[in-house]
Amino acid sequence: MRKNIQLFTLTIAVAVLSLPAAGAPKKSPKAEEERAESAAAAPAVLWRNPEDIKSRNLFYGPGGEKDQPHGPFKFVKEDLDGTNPKFVVRDRDEVKWKVKLGEEARPETVASRLVWAVGYFANEDYFLPELQVADMPRLKRGQNRVLAGGIVHNVRLKRYVKGEEKIGDWQWKGDPFSNTRELNGLKVTMALINNWDLKDENNHVYAKKGKQGEGAEQVYMVSDVGASFGSTGFGATRAGSKGNLHAYTNSKFISKVTPEFVDFNVPSRPALIHLVYPPEFIRRLELRSIGKNIPRGDARWIGDLLAKLSPEQIRDAFRAAGYAPQEVEAFSEVVENRIAELEKL
Repeated sequence: MRKNIQLFTLTIAVAVLSLPAAGAPKKSPKAEEERAESAAAAPAVLWRNPEDIKSRNLFYGPGGEKDQPHGPFKFVKEDLDGTNPKFVVRDRDEVKWKVKLGEEARPETVASRLVWAVGYFANEDYFLPELQVADMPRLKRGQNRVLAGGIVHNVRLKRYVKGEEKIGDWQWKGDPFSNTRELNGLKVTMALINNWDLKDENNHVYAKKGKQGEGAEQVYMVSDVGASFGSTGFGATRAGSKGNLHAYTNSKFISKVTPEFVDFNVPSRPALIHLVYPPEFIRRLELRSIGKNIPRGDARWIGDLLAKLSPEQIRDAFRAAGYAPQEVEAFSEVVENRIAELEKL
C-alpha cells in the first residue's frame, strides 16, 4: 500500500513540475501522462558500487574537472529557499549554478565528495574563494557579503545538471530502502561527517535520464549536506555547528556498541537554547533515532569502503574547499580515525 501511495505521489509531482510555462508550446495531455508514468515507474537508486573508488578524484568531485564553472558569471535570480543566502548565476558556457554563501560553503563541498566517493549520489559542487558576478542587484539575504563590483568570497557553486529534475522528497523512515545495508551505510556516512541536519526536506528524489542505451532512474540523494564537520547537533551558534575544526575534533563519533548494533552520536540533542521554539526543538530530538540501532555488519561494510580511500584522496576533498594546509591535515586525521573505528566493529 505504501509503495502504491509513493508511486502515486511521484507521478503527481512529475506531472505538476512538467506543466508548461506561460507562452510555452503545450504538450498533449497523453504525452505528459506518459512522461509522468515513465518517471514514477523508473527504478529507485540510492547507491551504486564505486568500483573505481581508489582512483576517484576527490579534488574535483562528482562533476570532475571538465564540468567545473567557468567565468565570467552573470546574475540570474535570488533563491530565498532554506536558511542560507543563495542566488543563481549563469557562466560563459550558459551553465546555471546555484551559489551558496555562508558557513556551509566549505563543509558542503567536502561532504559531497566523501559521500560520492563511496557510491552515494551527490550534487556537483565546487568551491570558489572569489566569485565576481555581473549585473548583481541588492540581495534580500546576504547583501553584507557582497563587495563592490559584485564580488563575493568563499562560495559554493552547485551545478544545474541537464536531464535531472527534482520530483519530490524522501523520508528516512519511509523510503523504499528501509532496513537495507545501503541506507544504513548512508546513515553512518552522515555520522562520519557530523551532518546533523537530517530533516526529510533535505532529502530529494530526482528523475534522471539514463545514459545512451540506459533507462531513466529515480535517484535518491541527501542533497543538503552543509551542516557538516562541526558539532553533532543543532548547536548554540552557526559558527560552531558547521565547518568548525574544534567542534568536529572534540565530538564523539560512536556512542554505544552491542554485539548486534551500533549507536552513533549524530544527530545529537539540539542545544537547550533552541527550547525558545519548542516545536523545532522536539522535531530535532526526533532526528536522533536516525543514528541509532545500526547493524554492526552494515557499519563495518561502509567502513571497509571508506578505508579504500587513500590519505591523499581524503585531503584532496578538504583542499577543494579552500581550507588552509593545517586545517586540511587536522580534519583529515579525524576522518581517518573514525574510519579506523568502523573497521574495528
